[in-house]
Amino acid sequence: MTALTIRQIKQQIGQLINGETNRQIPSFWPTDWLLYVIDKPSLFLMTDERYQLTDSESAKFKAGIKKMQQGIPLAYLTGHQAFWSLDFKVNAHTLIPRPDTEVLVEQVLEWIESNPIANNNTSKRLLDLGTGSGCIAISLAHELARSSWQVIAVDLSAEALSVAQQNATDNQVDNVKFMQSRWYEALPSDAIQRFEVIVSNPPYIDEADEHLQGLKAEPISALSAPNKGLADIEHIVEQAPNYLQQGGLLAIEHGYDQGETVRALFNANGFEAIKTAKDYGGNERVTLGQIK
Repeated sequence: MTALTIRQIKQQIGQLINGETNRQIPSFWPTDWLLYVIDKPSLFLMTDERYQLTDSESAKFKAGIKKMQQGIPLAYLTGHQAFWSLDFKVNAHTLIPRPDTEVLVEQVLEWIESNPIANNNTSKRLLDLGTGSGCIAISLAHELARSSWQVIAVDLSAEALSVAQQNATDNQVDNVKFMQSRWYEALPSDAIQRFEVIVSNPPYIDEADEHLQGLKAEPISALSAPNKGLADIEHIVEQAPNYLQQGGLLAIEHGYDQGETVRALFNANGFEAIKTAKDYGGNERVTLGQIK
C-alpha cells in the first residue's frame, strides 16, 4: 500500500466534498475522522502536511470514508459525540446527540434558575423520559450537581441504559439514576415521589417521512412515532400531570412544524405559561409549560 501524506489526503478530502455524489457527507466529517485515525490535534494538519500515514492508518481512514458514503455517521465511527460541555459514548442503540437538543437543556436550566419552586432548599427531582445516551439527563445533572437535585432517567432499551450509565460514570456525574421503563410505566405516581421537572426528547418524526429511508445506522424506533409523529408526545403530555408537582415544568423537544399542535396539547392538559423556544436554525423546537 502506497503511504499517503497529510497533504495528499487533504486534496482527496477536497475532491470528496466537492463531488456531486457525496453532498450527504458534512464537510468536517472526513477531516475529523483523519484526526481521530492519526490521533493528532487539528493544528497538526497545517504544520505537518508531510506526515505519512502508516499502512494501518491509511486502511482505517479509507474504510471509514467508505462507511460514511454508505450513510454511517462520524459519531458511530469514533464512538463519541460532544454535547453541552461533556463527551458521550454513542452506538447503534442510541441516537447521536444533536446541537439543537442543547436548547432543551438551556431552557430547563433557565427555568430552574428563575422559578421559586426550583430554588428552595428541599430536595428536588427531575425526570428524563427516553434518555438514550443520557446526554440530556447527565448534562442537567452535571449543571445541578451542587444543588439538591436528583435526576432520574428512564429508557425502554436496556442497551441504551448501559451506554447512559457508562456516560454518567465517564463524566463523573453521580446525581443521576437510570431505570428501565416504557415512559412512565415503572414510576410511582404518588404525591410524595412527584417531580419538579420532566423533560423528554421523544420520537417525533412521522413514520411516513421519506427521509427515514435514508437512515442507515440510527435506531428508527427512537426517531419516529405513529399519528404523524405525535403519539409519544401526546402520551407524555397527557400523563405528565400525574407525575409533576404543582407548578412543575414539562419541557419537550419536537419537530420544527409541531409547535402549534404541541402548545395546544399542553393547554388541553392543564398547563400554563406555555412557550416554545427556537433552535439554532430558527425553527420551533422545544415547548415548555407549568402544570396549574
